[in-house]
Amino acid sequence: MSTSQPIGRRGLLVTGAATALTLSTVSFANAASADSPDPGPASAGPAADGRQARTVRGTLPPGSPDFVYLPVEVPRGVNEIHVAYSYERPAVPAGTQGNALDIGLFDERGTELGGKGFRGWSGGARTEFFVRADTATPGYIPGPVRAGVWHIALGPYTVAPEGLPYEVTITLTFGAPGTTPPPVHPPRRAKGRGRAWYRGDCHLHSVHSDGRRTPAEIAALARAAGLDFINTSEHNTYSGHRAWEGLWGDDLLILTGEEVTTRNGHVLALGTDPGTFIDWRYRARENRFGRFAREIGRAGGLVVPAHPHGTCIGCNWKFGFADADAVEVWNGAYTPDDEISLAEWDNLLVASVRSGGTGRQWTPAMGNSDAHRDPDPVGTPQTVVLADDLTREAILAGIRAGRSYVAESAAVSLVFGAAGGRGRHAGIGERLGVAPDAPVTVRLEVTGAPGCTVYFVTDQGPLYSSALPESGSGTVEWRTTAAYAAYVRAEVRHAPKVTGLPGALAAFTNPVFLGE
Repeated sequence: MSTSQPIGRRGLLVTGAATALTLSTVSFANAASADSPDPGPASAGPAADGRQARTVRGTLPPGSPDFVYLPVEVPRGVNEIHVAYSYERPAVPAGTQGNALDIGLFDERGTELGGKGFRGWSGGARTEFFVRADTATPGYIPGPVRAGVWHIALGPYTVAPEGLPYEVTITLTFGAPGTTPPPVHPPRRAKGRGRAWYRGDCHLHSVHSDGRRTPAEIAALARAAGLDFINTSEHNTYSGHRAWEGLWGDDLLILTGEEVTTRNGHVLALGTDPGTFIDWRYRARENRFGRFAREIGRAGGLVVPAHPHGTCIGCNWKFGFADADAVEVWNGAYTPDDEISLAEWDNLLVASVRSGGTGRQWTPAMGNSDAHRDPDPVGTPQTVVLADDLTREAILAGIRAGRSYVAESAAVSLVFGAAGGRGRHAGIGERLGVAPDAPVTVRLEVTGAPGCTVYFVTDQGPLYSSALPESGSGTVEWRTTAAYAAYVRAEVRHAPKVTGLPGALAAFTNPVFLGE
């Protein structure tokens, strides 16, 4: 049976999420309804193979709400819901947005913002999915298919000038309910080396969102890249949290999280409790992000805005940094938008010491690969964290404290700090308590950066530079005072490829603050 779903003003309502549109309910329990004059032979009950299907067609106009909900009345006795969808992608003039339609699912518990009804999201990565008690399509959560009104969530990401015609087919399979196996989640610790520097990549995508690699492939690539820890970060779903059984070990800590992908920017919920869902259905103008930032914190995780100046639609970060525990300054291969993010982050550091401030409230930086598929390298870049041990709590504490630097690969290592005043010393993310005019020696040891130049950057900008030896390994020192530099951080850069523009980063550190 097919039905048409016109878009009318009476269906438009403001929900607990962004403005949303709810369409007419698709009924299986009583398919022969007034608005379905030709229900077909399936209306009397399940087909001979135990299945019933309904197809809905409609067109979303330009200016559609962020989310369009298609209610589906699921009767008793269903053990699987399968959804397939398609939409037209007409050619559009250069500079004009085409059609892009995301999709997800909420169960009978409803679509309330931050509620318990979430059952999965695949964005635009899949054309079909299913949910059963025992298993589900990657991106979706296995569990009982209970009777009630479920909702298919359509997200018109962009709409062409002539509109977005779509078709959704819902197939219900009847049978025994099945059982849901308990999830197996990664442990909170690996063997580790005690207090040491640990390398990690906290922004990775698998087949559980829009990636093309399996968790097993990612784990193998992480080990090959010399990583000690990784963090799962699928778009708008936690289905991947249970997908790593047998892949962790003494040498690899696996953290669980989510890339919360809103229409006004993406944020990593880094290291949250396994099974945590963080909602994404809001815009900056609704002033709701603080609520979900707090949810990330309550789940033991960190709030890390991702690629804040990314060039994809909806990637630019518009929620501000007041709720951030860290910020992803370097994302994947180093590009101009990373250079802009680096400069913006440095402005945040300056603001933390402005007008006599101490710099004690500041936002650390990190870098991650955001790898999705071949040939995206895992661990380029990677965040190197000083942690008390290779545990979830210790790694997150090190990132939150800014005791870290970012390197393009495991081949690059840094040792950075400042010394002065009666043998005092401070490392990355720490403060050297010295009088304003006391001499301070800043020192950086580098290995694995041939052809690179070291820059010492302060609240006044880059104040000192020195080329490394041809081998790429060497030590650079610079003398300053707290009166001259409120903080010092180090950058290691490749030679410029364009005259007048900075070279790409090979590594950079979080700052050492100077002053009492």
